[in-house]
Amino acid sequence: MSDLSGVNSQITDAVTQTNVKVLGEAPAEALAIATQALAHSVSLAMENSSQTQGGMQQINNTATSALIAQITQIKPAA
Repeated sequence: MSDLSGVNSQITDAVTQTNVKVLGEAPAEALAIATQALAHSVSLAMENSSQTQGGMQQINNTATSALIAQITQIKPAA
């Protein structure tokens, strides 16, 4: 770099190294963010499926209870 810029060469070197470091780390950080987003969405899907399974179990228990109540109210044939 030219000495006519009026900036110390150590400063420009430090800024250049910082820029290279940021550009070098960008792909890895982007991949990490994408992986975290994927993990979060998968965990939400698993949570939703377990909530749905629990709700269906409640519906099955209610239906079973209602059928047992109807069966016990049937009078035996004479």
